[in-house]
Amino acid sequence: MGKTPAMSEPGSSTPTTRADLPLPVERPTPVPVERAGPMEGVRVIELAGEFCAFAGRLLADAGADVIVIEPPGGSPQRMHAPFVDDIEHAERSLSWWAENTSKRSVVLDLDSPEGVRDLARLVATADVFLEAERPGRLAALGLDYAEMSGPNPQLVHVAITPFGRLGVPDASEATDLTILARGGPMWSCGYDDHELAPVRGRGNQGIRMAAHFAVMATVTALLARPRHGGQFVDVSMVAAANVTTEFSSYSWLAAQQTVQRQTGRHATPTPTEPTQVQCSDGRYLNTGVPPRSPGEFAALLGWIRDLDVEDEFPMSALLELGAGFEFITMQMIAEDPLAGEVFQAGREAMHFIASKVPAHDAFLGFQTRGIAAGVVWSPDEVMADPHFVERGFPTEVFHDDLGRTVLYPGAPIRFLSTPMGVRSPAPKLGAHTAEVLSEIDDR
Repeated sequence: MGKTPAMSEPGSSTPTTRADLPLPVERPTPVPVERAGPMEGVRVIELAGEFCAFAGRLLADAGADVIVIEPPGGSPQRMHAPFVDDIEHAERSLSWWAENTSKRSVVLDLDSPEGVRDLARLVATADVFLEAERPGRLAALGLDYAEMSGPNPQLVHVAITPFGRLGVPDASEATDLTILARGGPMWSCGYDDHELAPVRGRGNQGIRMAAHFAVMATVTALLARPRHGGQFVDVSMVAAANVTTEFSSYSWLAAQQTVQRQTGRHATPTPTEPTQVQCSDGRYLNTGVPPRSPGEFAALLGWIRDLDVEDEFPMSALLELGAGFEFITMQMIAEDPLAGEVFQAGREAMHFIASKVPAHDAFLGFQTRGIAAGVVWSPDEVMADPHFVERGFPTEVFHDDLGRTVLYPGAPIRFLSTPMGVRSPAPKLGAHTAEVLSEIDDR
C-alpha cells in the first residue's frame, strides 16, 4: 500500500521495482465483498487499540459488524507512520488502513459521563466486546465484564493484554518488541553467528499472534453460548507468543536443552546444515527438509539429467543408491554411514539444482516433484506471485478520497459460500457516530 519501495537484488546495489519482477501478472479487478460472510449477524464493539485492531479486522472482513470506538481526535494508531504518499495525516496511516478494514468508526469520550453511557448502551447490543485496555481501566468506568454481563448475559468479552488479566498481577506496559522478547520467539530468531544479537521479526508479529488467538477464542466462545451463555475471554500476548516457539519451550521442558538460533531455519539444541541457497537470478531459496524417500532421490537425479549438468555433480551415484533405498529415517542416518552419505547427497543436490535455475523455477520444480522448498520473496514479489493472485489474495480497494485503488493483502482464508475479504476501506474518524447511535436509539 502507498508508495512502492525500491528493492535490491541479492548481491546487487541496483534498485528494482515492481516493473522489473519476473512474474507477469494482471492486477485484480476491484470487486467489493458483498455476499454475507461467515460472521454475518455478529456485532462487535471494539475499543480502538493497537493490540486488538487486527483481531477486529479479521472479524470485520469475515462479515461481523465491527464498530471501533475512538476517542476524540482519533486512535493514536492513525498517526503511526508510514503514511500514504508521505502525507502525515490521520486518514493516511498505513498502519490504520491495514488493521481497520471493513469497520465502522464511532467517536466517544470515555472521560465524560455521556461517553461512558453511550458505550454501555452499545455493549448492551453487542455479541462481542473486544478491547486491549490497561487492567483496571474499564472497572473504574463501570464497563468491565462484571458490570456489562448483567444487562447482556450473552456477551463475550475478549480482553487482549500483554500478560493477561487473570492470575498474579504483572506489569501492563509492553510493546511488540518486548512481547516477542519475553514470550520466547526472539531467542529463536537470528543468525548462526551468535555474536550477533537476536532478531525481532518485524510486522508486529507478537501483536498479530495474540490477535489470531483472540479471534479463535471469540469464535469458540460464540459457539459455546447456547450451552454456557456469555463469558470473559482473557488473552495473554506473552503466552500466545510462547506457544508459537516450536521446539524452544518443549526442548527445555522435556530435556532441559536450550535451542540455538540459526540462519533461515529452525532453532534447535544442536546446529543443523544451512538450507538457503542463492539461485541463478540472485534470489534466494530455502530448501527446507532434504529428501529421504526413493522417489525424491530419483526425481532429483532426473532433474539434474534434464538440465544436462550431471557431469558437474559428483554425487550422482549416491542419488542412484538413494532411489533404491527404503525411506531413510534419522536413526538410519545415525547408524549407517552410507545412509548418511546418501542423505547428504540429497541435500547437496537440492542446493546444486537451485544454483542452476531462477528461484521461482526452482520452487515450482521442487514442489511438482514432491519436495518442500520456498522461494524468499520480497513483499512486491509475494503480491505478484501467480498462486496468490489466483486465490485473490492481492486485493484492490478503491479509496474515494484518493480517487484511486490501493493494493491490500487480503484474507488468508477462502470460504466458498460465505466469503471473507475487505468489504470497505478503514473508516474515517467518527464517520458512523450518528448512524450507530441512532441505531441504538431506535432499539
